Amino acid sequence: MGRVINTESTAKQRNQLMRTIAEVLRRLSQKTDIDAEVKDMVSLLVFCLHEIDAGIDGSAEAWEKRDYWLKADELRQRWSWTSRMADEIQNMVFEDQWQQMPQIIAQLLPYVSDIKINKLTRKEDVWQGSYVRLMRERPPRDA
Repeated sequence: MGRVINTESTAKQRNQLMRTIAEVLRRLSQKTDIDAEVKDMVSLLVFCLHEIDAGIDGSAEAWEKRDYWLKADELRQRWSWTSRMADEIQNMVFEDQWQQMPQIIAQLLPYVSDIKINKLTRKEDVWQGSYVRLMRERPPRDA
């Protein structure tokens, strides 16, 4: 029996998610009003960042199993911004602070600046319903 090769590695998923973030940011930069589509796109950013963050620990643990502790630490440190940015965007959405969106987009842009987008490949259905899904996951407010 041959060796099993996982073609859906966390690195590949991370690259696809970063591409999605880059395309969403490009589309957001063309928007002038905060409409339902903008809310969906911003909510999708939260989900992408959380998914990247979740994959980092799995990748780092794989390095640690091979006793590559420094490589695991470097990976965690290099991608530590994803959790922070996801929380920041999520709080902006939950608190209905849409005026903060330009600053948050400006913070995200350097992380995707090396991704070249010649053609937008992500369709609208990728982010449709993301805002409703994110609001469903919102923790209940203290009374």
